[in-house]
Amino acid sequence: MPPHEPSPPWVIPNLVLRVEDMSHPGTTIFFESVKPKEALKLAVEASYTWLYTSHTAPTHVKSITLILRPFDGVAYTTSCDPGAHEIHFSLNWIKASKARARDEILGVLVHEVVHCYQYDAKGTCPGGLIEGIADFVRLHAGFVPPHWKPKVAEKWDAGYDATAYFLDWIEKHCGEGTVRRLNEAMKDSEYEINMFKNVTGESVDSLYALYCKQLEQKNDEIPHV
Repeated sequence: MPPHEPSPPWVIPNLVLRVEDMSHPGTTIFFESVKPKEALKLAVEASYTWLYTSHTAPTHVKSITLILRPFDGVAYTTSCDPGAHEIHFSLNWIKASKARARDEILGVLVHEVVHCYQYDAKGTCPGGLIEGIADFVRLHAGFVPPHWKPKVAEKWDAGYDATAYFLDWIEKHCGEGTVRRLNEAMKDSEYEINMFKNVTGESVDSLYALYCKQLEQKNDEIPHV
């Protein structure tokens, strides 16, 4: 259940769609799977819901342009001008994801839109935490790829789903809204490792050690056939 009920009237930026190859099979799959305006609006609302409250929601995002074009990879987000963002989404990836196109399209859009809204500690936040927060929002929005699962990674900020599940555990261990507070802590200050202790009362290393211990204990309890 989202942490805000009922949902406040979030400010939706100007949403723009650009398709650079109408003949690509991925284009057909995209339009058969989602309605672009509704899909982007859902992604924007997911960022607001899991990273902000009605009192802290940012207003700096003025426009989001979704560009569908063929390229290797999945997607990436850039900032053109202050408040103007572009999400480049690979038609090749959409084609390859045909079997579960709707959930994958919405999941990728949620992840990329987070990059338009999240704070990054004035550009100093570790990339693994940036990507982990984006996948944390995707996880809570309900668009979880079948291969995702909690796992012990080499480091807590390995990024993407590995860090997303750690952040999800922190949210449960330290209380609802913890990830929102971590994001808020990066609004006006450069990143420092003590940020986690300031927000949670525990160091990120001690949190991750406990997380890994609990995961390993859970795995040991699973009967081996």
